[in-house]
Amino acid sequence: MKKIYPTILSFIVAATTTAGAAEFKTTAKSAFLMDYDSGAEIVAKSADTLMPPSSMLKLMTLAVLFDKIKSGELSLDDKLTVGENADYQKPEWYPASKICLSAGQTITVRDVILGLIVLSGGDASVVVAESLAGTEAEFTKQMQSKARAIGMPQSTFGNASGLPNPNNLMTSRELATLAYHLIADYPDLYPMFATKRFEFNDYKSDWCRDWGRTHTVNYNKLLFIMPGADGLKTGHTDNGGYGMVASATSGGRRLIGVINGFNGKGHDGLAAEMKKLLTHGFTTTTTRVFYRPGDDVTNVPVWYGRANTVVATVDKTFAITTDKETGIRGVRVLARYNDPVAAPVRVGDALGEIIAEQDGRVIARGKLVAKNKVSKIQFLARAWKNIMVMIFGK
Repeated sequence: MKKIYPTILSFIVAATTTAGAAEFKTTAKSAFLMDYDSGAEIVAKSADTLMPPSSMLKLMTLAVLFDKIKSGELSLDDKLTVGENADYQKPEWYPASKICLSAGQTITVRDVILGLIVLSGGDASVVVAESLAGTEAEFTKQMQSKARAIGMPQSTFGNASGLPNPNNLMTSRELATLAYHLIADYPDLYPMFATKRFEFNDYKSDWCRDWGRTHTVNYNKLLFIMPGADGLKTGHTDNGGYGMVASATSGGRRLIGVINGFNGKGHDGLAAEMKKLLTHGFTTTTTRVFYRPGDDVTNVPVWYGRANTVVATVDKTFAITTDKETGIRGVRVLARYNDPVAAPVRVGDALGEIIAEQDGRVIARGKLVAKNKVSKIQFLARAWKNIMVMIFGK
């Protein structure tokens, strides 16, 4: 039987899923701001409209590459070979952002990553695509699969660099989803997004050496003007304007912001607009974290188990984002689960859900999972258990 238990009574918080959204104004065509812990939407302007992402698309290229590193298939010191399609002499790379690579040379995975993050190297994205999938066209299939796997149902990809292509389309909300994935799932690699300067030291032509002397500073100027900013990626095309996916921390809290279709004064203007968006979130809202994965939420009775209960925890951080100006109100946090759950129970097994209610309305919910395992008792013990239930009702 599904039962509902109040795990916490009278948490004094107020919560909305769009806290502060009405107050923020931007000339960007699209903007989105979310709290990292609660997932709450704070600002949303045309957040579900598909738009060209320009070089912000390279975040997906990096996500696919990071999977290979996380699985052990690649290391940061491994070397990738630069093919003809990534050679700096190809016409498409002359006006584009690049590391400035020459066909036939090799480059470490570490330098490819920094070249993508700091220099927005389109040539580096081709090196990644061809090294991992043989061709850039095949690599876009991996990008598409990755997008669907992490909850991005709308995004499509025509190349790995973000150069203009009719199939390069993403929403601001899905770019934020991608940013969350990069932060949460690659904690050892994510700090590379905060790199302010990258000097590549293995150029194979005099032209590239001259290029390299003046191209070392991250296009993400937010890193230089906002304390706590630590990523992620900018983009720009003449037709689409400027865009940025960013994240910053303040007071132990993290926000993720996205701007696209901004026509301000270059990357400095873009950074100023993103700082305004993030500052708005930090100053008008607050987040209360109730449980993190591994925290004990409640004990769930177990039937036919070697233990009578199993500890329930959350699979993801359970938090509520509140609007500071709304005031505080009582919120009930409840655990809902089947009582009892049948053994055996494995770590991570779904047990039910945790919800937060305000005025009878669900304002947040998450999954309850088993923190520990409970083995099943043997046949004779189960038979004795059945007899005890028939006689004593327990």
